[in-house]
Amino acid sequence: MRRMDAAPTPSAEADLADLVGPAAVRAAMERIKHDVRRTPLWRLPGAALGVPCAEVWLKLEHLQLGGSFKARGMFNRLRSHRVPAAGVVIASGGNAGIAAALAARAVGARCEVFVPESTPPSKRHRLLAAGAQMTVAGPTYAHAFEACLDRQIATGALLMHAYDQPEVLAGAGTLAMEIEAEAGVPDRVLVSVGGGGLIAGIAAWFEGCTRVESMEPERAPTLHSALQRGEPVDVEVSGIAADSLGARRIGRLAWPVCRRHVVASYLLPDDLIGAAQLRVWRDLRLAVEPGAALPMAALWARAVELAPDERVAVVICGANFDPAGLG
Repeated sequence: MRRMDAAPTPSAEADLADLVGPAAVRAAMERIKHDVRRTPLWRLPGAALGVPCAEVWLKLEHLQLGGSFKARGMFNRLRSHRVPAAGVVIASGGNAGIAAALAARAVGARCEVFVPESTPPSKRHRLLAAGAQMTVAGPTYAHAFEACLDRQIATGALLMHAYDQPEVLAGAGTLAMEIEAEAGVPDRVLVSVGGGGLIAGIAAWFEGCTRVESMEPERAPTLHSALQRGEPVDVEVSGIAADSLGARRIGRLAWPVCRRHVVASYLLPDDLIGAAQLRVWRDLRLAVEPGAALPMAALWARAVELAPDERVAVVICGANFDPAGLG
């Protein structure tokens, strides 16, 4: 496990970050409030989870429509634009594609999803069940994204991005808005990171009034590497959570928000992530995918140094996987 503190944000990045501020999040909430679920916030004493803090708030976003937080951004993107006759097109490891397909189905539009070979059968089945036309395009998300762009140019379909569009980030920020409306501002928020759309939306809402910290697999260190280098860089991606946290480079829009507001970054090995996924099931009876287990892995491994009086919010971000292996 490794931790790195984030560097201060250059003021030159402020203009781009303003695209997804609190006003945009409020507008997104108004736009999608009848499309998505207001997911539960489970507030537990830290001692009940074996965590040395006052409370842990579990935002149960795996209960969201489509099985992940992605529905918020996909509906916000779709509701913000006229959908052409060609429908919508997206590249996805699975969760964003499922959400895009459900959003498209809600308005009677066609949805085509390009997935990498690493997308597991469980997510492929959910894509097809949601009405998507699915194409497997290359070994990684980057290959699927290139194929998606080619199709968008050829057809004129509305491009939906899994994590790098203003509407997608603002939609994700509605999750943080719900946490604050229900329980106030936590002392710390722990968020799993792939391309950065979720953590950027959350950070944009809280705007520095709490500690927003990123959790990434050691084998997919997208934001962590960018913070080390001071700029987005390509990374090799593999491991237990690659299907949901498998972006090769941090999002163009997420990056300035993360530089400004994400105060620390943690890397976790696959064995701890897998153990936390199993423990979340055994102790809490929450069946979640590996990418959703990183925050609890960090807490249980004592990777995050907590104060006894802290209230820590944890985003349980998705549950699209085959639960048969949980036992």
